[in-house]
Amino acid sequence: MREKSRRPTVVGIGADGWPGLSARAREAVLRADVVLGSPRQLAYLPAEVRTRPWPSPLLPALDGVLGEYDGRQVCVLASGDPLLSGIATTLRDRGYEIEVLPALSSATLARARLGWSFEETEVVTVVGRAADRVARALTPGRKILVLGGSVTELRELLTARGYGKSTLTTLENLGAEDERIADGWTYEPGPLTVFALICHGPRLPLTGLPDDAYEHDGQLTKRDLRVSALSRLAPAPGELLWDVGAGVGSIGIEWSRTHPLNRAVAVERDSSRVERIARNAHALGVPELHVVSGAAPDVLTGLQRPDAVFIGGGLTVPGVLDACLATGARIVAHGVTLEAEHLLATAYRQHGGELQRISVEQARPLGGFTGWTPSRTVTQWSRE
Repeated sequence: MREKSRRPTVVGIGADGWPGLSARAREAVLRADVVLGSPRQLAYLPAEVRTRPWPSPLLPALDGVLGEYDGRQVCVLASGDPLLSGIATTLRDRGYEIEVLPALSSATLARARLGWSFEETEVVTVVGRAADRVARALTPGRKILVLGGSVTELRELLTARGYGKSTLTTLENLGAEDERIADGWTYEPGPLTVFALICHGPRLPLTGLPDDAYEHDGQLTKRDLRVSALSRLAPAPGELLWDVGAGVGSIGIEWSRTHPLNRAVAVERDSSRVERIARNAHALGVPELHVVSGAAPDVLTGLQRPDAVFIGGGLTVPGVLDACLATGARIVAHGVTLEAEHLLATAYRQHGGELQRISVEQARPLGGFTGWTPSRTVTQWSRE
């Protein structure tokens, strides 16, 4: 933790403003040497409170502003629950020891108005993030609350992905006297709005997506091989994957789709494929997928240590396998050439794990009959 003589108090404030604060939250505001927040939040406070609006952009200036009040009592205002896509999370992650006094979050108020339980509702925040994040959560019958973004971009996203028949509700100024709930397909709400979705559209699994879900040039880990690789990569919430020789990014994308906290780095040297990976990541709901343009193993230096590594391309490039092994992470590697197979057989002999050859055949028309058409056999080596 940072050494501070006094820790900042983060107070959540709702659209009901000063009257809605608890006695403890009001006391924290009134005793502060300075209260920091957005102009909208600060406007809720009594005139005698000493306030200072955050600069814009905030993050580059945050430490400097707080440093000016080192040793003094600082209060920071946040909307609703400060730990729900709020400033409290940012302060905590930067090493500040904080006290948090939350108000009701907009998500809690929205669920109360709609009669949705916590268990059946997924909350997706696009505050300061791409609205494409919503695409990951789309599935028939799902109830979703979207925090941030605009109704226009949400409508466009839903329509483009075949979810134009979904129920879209806007919940504006929740908790305030001018609270309004309306049909999001026809009403244009203001900035303090939560969007509620009941999804109606095509089903798309989190993993094992059909090959045509991706934009690709043929360099794609096919569906059956993808499922096999992911089962051995064994993603768990919050873990990081390196997808080396990513092609169209399918392994990193499906790794990220398994849980909102999962992260992936896609490493690809071909510039056109780098752009394609980014488009696929946005289309399939994981826009935070980090794409690194360049050739392994050189570009692997300096990347955060992964929990798992998939090598789908570049296996025979000197140093690639060694660099991935040096991470100590779980590894799955695919090879289709004799040279790659030799490398994987050597890795299996030296490091153990599991070595297998996977051959997939699909039924195809053969004259007036049906025959089997084999795909290229892939050698797969995996190590936990």
